[in-house]
Formats: sequence, C-alpha cells, structure tokens
Amino acid sequence: MTRTITRRTSRLAAAGAVTLVGALLLSGCGRSDAPTGGGEGGGGEAIDDSPATGTVEVWAMGNEGEVLDELAAQFEEENPDVQIEVTAVPWESAHDRIATAIAGGETPDISMLGTTWVGEFAATGAFEPTPEGLVDESSFFEGSWETAVVDEVAYGVPWYVDTRVLYYRTDLAEKVGLEPPTTWDEYTAFTQGLQEAGAEWGVSLPPGGFDSWQYVAPLAWQQGGDILNEDGTEFTFDTPEWEEAFSFYTSFFEDGIAEPRRLEGGEIEAAFINGEVGAFYSGPFHVGLLREQGGEDFADKFGVAMVPGADSRTSFTGGGNLAVFEDTENRDASWKFVRWLSQPETQIQWYDISTDLPSVQAAWDDPTFAEDPYLSVFGEQLQDSKAPPAIPTWAQVSAVIDQELEKATRGETTPADAIATIQQQATSIGTGQ
Repeated sequence: MTRTITRRTSRLAAAGAVTLVGALLLSGCGRSDAPTGGGEGGGGEAIDDSPATGTVEVWAMGNEGEVLDELAAQFEEENPDVQIEVTAVPWESAHDRIATAIAGGETPDISMLGTTWVGEFAATGAFEPTPEGLVDESSFFEGSWETAVVDEVAYGVPWYVDTRVLYYRTDLAEKVGLEPPTTWDEYTAFTQGLQEAGAEWGVSLPPGGFDSWQYVAPLAWQQGGDILNEDGTEFTFDTPEWEEAFSFYTSFFEDGIAEPRRLEGGEIEAAFINGEVGAFYSGPFHVGLLREQGGEDFADKFGVAMVPGADSRTSFTGGGNLAVFEDTENRDASWKFVRWLSQPETQIQWYDISTDLPSVQAAWDDPTFAEDPYLSVFGEQLQDSKAPPAIPTWAQVSAVIDQELEKATRGETTPADAIATIQQQATSIGTGQ
C-alpha cells in the first residue's frame, strides 16, 4: 500500500496477520462462498438515491483517519439523518486489527484498505461485492480500479491513488545539457550525467528489502512481462522480461550510479536538497516536503517527470480503497457514503484536506491538478500505471522478491538465479485462490 501505500505501511504488521487470515480462509469464517458477479459489481440490491440515514462506522488509516471527519461533516450536512463515526487506525496495526475484527465478527461498516490487501481479505468472504451500478468503472484510472477487483468481482472502490514519478535536480541536468529521460538508455546516461554535474549518486534506489518490488516490477511490466499468466493461475517470474528487469536494476549498483545504502524518510530529502543525490522515485507527497525543507530558493531546482521505460513507461500504482463489510448493519448508508466519496467534486475537496490524489479521472480536469506543473505529471503517469494482482498471498510472494533483489544488488546472486528462486518459492506459496 505505498504515500506509499501508501504511506509506508509495514510488512511486519501484514506478516503478523498472515496466519490469522490463513485460518479464516480455511475455516470459511462462517461465511458463504465467494459471490459471483462482474468486474463492475455483483453485490446485492442496488443503492438508491434517497438520503442516507442511521450510523455508519468507518475505519481509516494514517492521515486519512485523522482528517476524514472534516469531509464526513459535509456528507452529514447533505444527509441530516446520518452520522459518520470515524475511527483512526495506525497503519502499522491496521492489517492485524482488520483480520482480528473479521475473525471475531466485530467489524465496522466500512474500512479503508491498502490496495495490496484487497485480495487477501476478499478471500475471507468478509466484504460485500460492490453493488451493480454504484459507480462507473470507466470513470476510474484502469490501474486503480483493478486493485479492487478479485476474480472479476469488485470489492469496494478506489478512494485515492498514488503513483511514482522521477524526481530530479533540474539545475544539475541543465548544467550538463540533459532533458528528463524517456528510455532506459537515456535513464542510465541521465543519472551518470547528474554525477558528472556534481551529485555523488545519480539516483537513489532501494537495494532490496522492504517493498523494493515496487521499484523493479515496473521494469518487467514495461517490457510486457507480468506476475501471473493470463488466467491468473501461475506465476510468470521465470521470463526474459523479469531477468532483464533485475539485470537493469542491479546495473545501477554495479556501475556505482546508485548508492548501496537505502535512504529512509528524512534522509532522502536532505540528500536530494544538498545535491548528494541527483534523482529518486516517489509519490506526490514529496513535492510539499521538498518545498518546505528546501525553502523558497530550492523550488526552481527540482522537477518531476514520468518514469523512463522500455516498450511502455509503466509505473507502480497504489493508494487506498474503501470496502463495505458483509456484516454491516447499515448497508445502504455505507455504500451511499462510499459513492459520495467517489464523486469528482468530493475528491477535489478531499485533496484540499488530505493531499490525496483523486482516483476518479474527471477530477483531474480541475485546475488544481491540470495546471499544476507537478501534479499534472502524476495525472499523466496514472494513465500508464499498474498494481500487482489482488491475490491473498501477495505479501508473502513480494517478500521473496524483496529478499532476492537485495541479494542481487549486493552481488550475492545473479539476476537469473534470483528469478529462478522467486519462481520456485512463489509457486510453492501459491496464489491462494
């Protein structure tokens, strides 16, 4: 769930609940088998347009949980007989808390979900499929909508989106006469050029470890590679596209372009501002951080660009989704609130409150996004962004990618051997479907 999901969610928290969720899958948790339905819904009775009534309990994580009350108050004004009760849940404990609530049958009405959790929790039968006609699937970014779909059934809707673009020092690039890269070859030359202009490291990349798969998977996607085969039954890591992705990624460490140490939050901003690092990948939240920490003089020294690519310029997409529990005691009002949060005008207001990027494409026509030199690039990148498959075992499989990528960047294994290991372990773990 990256901002990253997603505001840097902790795999430690996710891993702590894998056993519990696995037990839910085996026991069925007292719920019915997975429902049938199309990608645009498949839930029960359609939701009408009458005012919402009653009480709706919502769990929201991180910053969203802290500020959602402000937006919910507007929904309550429009629906005087409804009360929205928001519970703020820390990201690091959210996964375990949701799993425990499902196991104990003590769920709220609505929960925010990191996008990579949807497949895992949907498999328990805990969520109601999105009612047919609640929202228009085509109004969302394709990559974002796919994060809510499991086995062709949508569970909830995307609330906000996140994607990565390339942040770079414009002053250093201008010094050596370089434009932002569009291809892999240009990317290598560009980062080397930033070093020639004075940066110690041309680009900062995670050398494996926590969620580093989010940086290498797009390199496979850009060549037409993928994580699962077309029918979603088998992993497809043992392909030339994945081996080439690993080879290209590790080349930045082998050639001394990327720093061998992972820079954490706080460190990357300082290194970029002082010129130690010439470029890095991140989400939209870094624009504000760099402006704030770099001061007025630094505002003209950095820019953002779409990620460079191969056959495409695909980037990773994450964000946060909203799902309604099957056991909700106020189904209609819950879905009405979710629908309201998905309206373009609401999403524009939500950005003003939270700085979360809209998941609905029409909201990006607003000058807030269309005329901003930074945000407009994120809007363009979202047209070519992708998320991992919504499968219950993704946390386990992605941890293997992180582990093998770290070995490869350290020179402890070859890209070919790393990919072979990932394929073998992923196949052993299975898709959980």
